[in-house]
Amino acid sequence: MRDGLDRDGDEQSHDTAAATRPRADRHHQRNVADLMVQCLVQEGVEVIFGIPGEENIPFIEALERDGHIRFVVTRHEQGAGFMALTYAHLTGKPGVCLATLGPGALNLTLPVACANASNTPLVALCAQGSVSRIHKESHQIIDLVSVFRPITRWTNMILSPQAVTETMRKGFALAQRKRPAATCIILPEDIAEQPAPADAEPLSRALQVHTVPTPADIEAAADIIAKAKHPIILAGNGVSRAHADYQLRVLSEQLNVPVATTFEGKGVFSDRHRNALGVVGFMRHDYENFAFDDADLIIAIGFSIQQFDPVKINPKNDKKIIHINTFVEDTDAHYTTTLNIMADIDTTLTQLIDALRERDVTFENSESDIRGLLTHEFESRKDDDSFPMKPQRVVYDTRRALNDSDVALVDTGALKMWMARLYPTYLPNTCIIDNSLSTMGWTLPGAVGASLARRGRPVLAVMGDGSFMMNMQEIETAVRLGCHIVILVWVDEAYGLIKWKMDLHNGHHDDVDFNNPDFVKLAESFGAHGHLVSSADDLKPAIEAAMMADGGVHVIACPVDYSENIKLTDKLGELELPG
Repeated sequence: MRDGLDRDGDEQSHDTAAATRPRADRHHQRNVADLMVQCLVQEGVEVIFGIPGEENIPFIEALERDGHIRFVVTRHEQGAGFMALTYAHLTGKPGVCLATLGPGALNLTLPVACANASNTPLVALCAQGSVSRIHKESHQIIDLVSVFRPITRWTNMILSPQAVTETMRKGFALAQRKRPAATCIILPEDIAEQPAPADAEPLSRALQVHTVPTPADIEAAADIIAKAKHPIILAGNGVSRAHADYQLRVLSEQLNVPVATTFEGKGVFSDRHRNALGVVGFMRHDYENFAFDDADLIIAIGFSIQQFDPVKINPKNDKKIIHINTFVEDTDAHYTTTLNIMADIDTTLTQLIDALRERDVTFENSESDIRGLLTHEFESRKDDDSFPMKPQRVVYDTRRALNDSDVALVDTGALKMWMARLYPTYLPNTCIIDNSLSTMGWTLPGAVGASLARRGRPVLAVMGDGSFMMNMQEIETAVRLGCHIVILVWVDEAYGLIKWKMDLHNGHHDDVDFNNPDFVKLAESFGAHGHLVSSADDLKPAIEAAMMADGGVHVIACPVDYSENIKLTDKLGELELPG
């Protein structure tokens, strides 16, 4: 099993690593665990994140015997799940995580639910006690099928050797459907050690199914768009999954229509583009909402309502909506669609572009005021030397310190609102935000998964101090693997987003403040590099040095002045655009 990266940041080759692995015992009889591993290899799995336990020892031993799949030992099952989730997000392939029974499996529920909510393909593998005792109260036995079923697309327990190949193929097939999701496969320890059927072989992966829109759908969409007066495009993370950012840009340019993205869709439409409106979903009165107020048609591409409540963009339910995605949307009173096109997004946009070109459809885009407001706010504190730093200055310097293609993972909290709104993003999957389940603490372990997916290239994890302490133990995992990760911690010694909302709700806050350890010493105790920002001019050089370093894990603690939070919401509440 390999547990690190080589000097150049690339994974060791399978041939080199195989020389150091134990060879399979030629007298060993293939068991169910071996067959399960063979199925994982057939599915193209290259890495599994997890923690060994007594009940999954047969599976761990089978991984060792096979030697094709890398097993990454983590410090918490939650960390393993978030690593797998982020690895899947960046590669498009199902992430795989492993836990033992009972408490180990329960620790996986948060990242599994997060993957399911954000339409990320993930397969969770859990051990279980012997079949002879799962029917009764027994040590560490939990009904895992009932636990995982509500938070996955499909959960199943393997109860016979004959069920292995079909269960594994179904678990991966369902995770990768047109609406990706999480699945969970549970293996009792006694089943794992039973002999595998002599003729059992992994089932072949199905060819990718492409769904094309009907000519009638394309004509109907083109007709609705041609009759609109003020259309607007709403782009979600489905555009990124479909690699349809080019078609999105062509459609916007051809129609001269503005594009707003969801938090999760950041980067699918470059913020440098003249038609870019930034993100929508923060407040009812944010800048982008004025464009939706004026719109009579929303062309929603790759959008799912779990990313934010559609009432924020269609409060009167008076707009026509064209829904273009690989799946039909759930029911919502403020997302009543005029036309649903369930097909491959890239193919749909290509055909729609051709149909609209023939009709010579174009519009007048008058949303430059919104772009001006965003640019002004982004630059508003660029020369502000006050300390602790203003959030606007932190975002501004973070953006200047990173290249266009560098990946930033943004955690949940007050910082997410500032980063989502103000951090300009130019390429898909370079600013990753969870706004579906919107959990805290995912970006540090997520950065480990991202580092492996990006073959050791640097990854930035942006976290609040509350989020950082939830999974900071995975710094050890990152150091052990040789990852190149920069962790930027916004320090305010509070659960800042909840404090913000309490202050908005009642004018005061309670029970949200805490104390922190010495982040520099904490980082160094793990073998990482620690840096405490001591002035406003210190942040950008610190990020640049860490990103350009020859590898290593770097923790940068930056004190932040969140008094700007209330000022922002007060300003947006009073905002009126000219004209």
